[in-house]
Amino acid sequence: MRFLIMVKGNKETEAGKIPEDKLIATMATYHEELARAGVLLDASGLQPTSKGWRVRYAGGRRTVVDGPFTESKELIAGFWMVQVNSKEEAIEWVKRCPNPTTGEAEIEIRQVFEASDFGAEFTPELREAEERMRAHIAEFGKPLAKV
Repeated sequence: MRFLIMVKGNKETEAGKIPEDKLIATMATYHEELARAGVLLDASGLQPTSKGWRVRYAGGRRTVVDGPFTESKELIAGFWMVQVNSKEEAIEWVKRCPNPTTGEAEIEIRQVFEASDFGAEFTPELREAEERMRAHIAEFGKPLAKV
């Protein structure tokens, strides 16, 4: 089971404030622990929304909106992607995480859909396309061959 673990943004993260050295070191130790346990797939902090964009969809139209975005309670400041055996294990890993900010923080955990979650609608052809995409990601940087 894969889970996306998201650190919610706040005024500090939206200001682009770099964490103190102590927090960076503590978080690096936590990342090493996740990696040694074989559960860490990816982890990164995100730049503030002032350096981001949103694309809004309305029918066939696409509109690009520049940041910053003001709904800070809905923003993501960083993430981990982990692969564990259960939601309980994901929760336990998050409970071991150091507080990612100097004040109050919130971390959200969301399970990632797997191919098996889609049932019969996920045809053999779609499964093959999914496998090709995953293989491409594993070899990042090589163009995906046309089928």
